[in-house]
Amino acid sequence: MANIVAIVGRPNVGKSTFFNRLVEERKAIEDNMSGVTRDRHYGHAQWGGKFFSVIDTGGYVSGSEDLFESEIRKQVKLAIEESSVILFVVDCFDGLTDLDKEFAQELRGSKKPIFIVANKADTQERLLMANEFYGLGLGDNEVFPIAAVSGSGTGDLLDEVIKHFPEEGVEDPDFGVPKITILGRPNVGKSSFLNALLGEERSIVTDEAGTTRDAIHTRYNLYGQDFIITDTAGIRKKAKVKEDVEFYSVMRSLRTLEESDVIIIMVDATRGLEAQDVNLISLGIKNNKGIMIMVNKWDLIEKDHKTMNKIKEDMFERLGENKWIPIIFTSVETKQRIFQAIELAVKVYENKNKKIATSKLNDILLGEIERYPPPAYKGKYIKIKYTTQLPTKNPVFAFFCNLPQYIRAPYTRYLENRIREHFDFEGVPMKIVFKKK
Repeated sequence: MANIVAIVGRPNVGKSTFFNRLVEERKAIEDNMSGVTRDRHYGHAQWGGKFFSVIDTGGYVSGSEDLFESEIRKQVKLAIEESSVILFVVDCFDGLTDLDKEFAQELRGSKKPIFIVANKADTQERLLMANEFYGLGLGDNEVFPIAAVSGSGTGDLLDEVIKHFPEEGVEDPDFGVPKITILGRPNVGKSSFLNALLGEERSIVTDEAGTTRDAIHTRYNLYGQDFIITDTAGIRKKAKVKEDVEFYSVMRSLRTLEESDVIIIMVDATRGLEAQDVNLISLGIKNNKGIMIMVNKWDLIEKDHKTMNKIKEDMFERLGENKWIPIIFTSVETKQRIFQAIELAVKVYENKNKKIATSKLNDILLGEIERYPPPAYKGKYIKIKYTTQLPTKNPVFAFFCNLPQYIRAPYTRYLENRIREHFDFEGVPMKIVFKKK
């Protein structure tokens, strides 16, 4: 299960500072990978050996007269639905405000664990002022005074928060079955794809964008291979409301994305790869998911023998260094290549779980390293002696050498490309680490 913690509260109480405090702790580990954009509202954190995602709500509604009414309510509702724990942030400096009371009203019916986080409690006097928030009357909720800027008090709070995460090792009935999720903009053909595969109307399909409201799970067997396919709600832009689409799209797709092994990013051939697709891809990379791009509605494109390569090249340009993501062209309408698309997803799943024997790795890679050794740095020569694949869920390769700190990103990329070339990790993000021999 994905552990998701949502931070809610009225504007300017320090939610983002608090969010950064939680997320930055793990930033160093998280982002040593190319092509990862850190979303403003979404990050990873770790405490007491448990990993969780943090979502920062609020602070992105502009141009709304009656700020609270529709928008915040909608966001809070969404946060409550999607998260495992809710952190309600209030401000000791301002004390209890009417808006806080309205917020509490919204949270009241929720069965989820809620923690009141009294921020800016950085003096003795303000610590005492935190007691005023017991007046919110949110059940037996304890108030946790913290100072997000310095981090004081956050440890005690997190100790309590992680008690609400499910214990690891809960038996998953679908363990070992590839979980494939279809993500993409509305009306790109996600539900039609699922129905074409299943040969039945499992998802409701209409021409109206946004018919699928929730993620729909289907367990499915093809060629003797079991897997679970999830069709998610489309990710849509609402031009009328000046809201931050990314927030809603990410929130909606987050849980399904986190709980899947392989994500199929479905793209409309007539529109190409759009900003939101690229965002989902970078979230997929950040979460170490297998990724493939399925270009649908290929039947609507006027094409000659060059069209496919041209479109592929445009997409690779947008993907930057992530050219390991496979692209398949399909038409759900005419059933063209839809079964190959699923076969590709299963192959990506197998690549994700592939383990290469250490002897084989060294035989091939040490030769490649000899042909092009790491460039000397500050007059020092770097010697790589040995490599092995670590026993992790996703492909991580460790290279043992005398001066790991002097190896630069371009060389890391060179090694990654050689591994991909020889061992085919198509569709799978990979990490390379250097350790001192």
